[in-house]
Amino acid sequence: MNTFLTYLAVAALFALVLAPVAFGAARERRITRQLRDAGRGQAPPTEAESAARPGRATRRLPARSWAKA
Repeated sequence: MNTFLTYLAVAALFALVLAPVAFGAARERRITRQLRDAGRGQAPPTEAESAARPGRATRRLPARSWAKA
């Protein structure tokens, strides 16, 4: 049991150390992709353009209360 907890602690520390690296690498890849697309003239739609496109409307049901009105 003690060996298992030791392995678990080492794995948790390993994950804590590598998490920022993984997030940084993902962010760098996203920025690189955006720069490459902008260089090709294939920029993603801006917020105004995406807002102008019709989207699928989602219907929310009213919140129900257990209290009697």
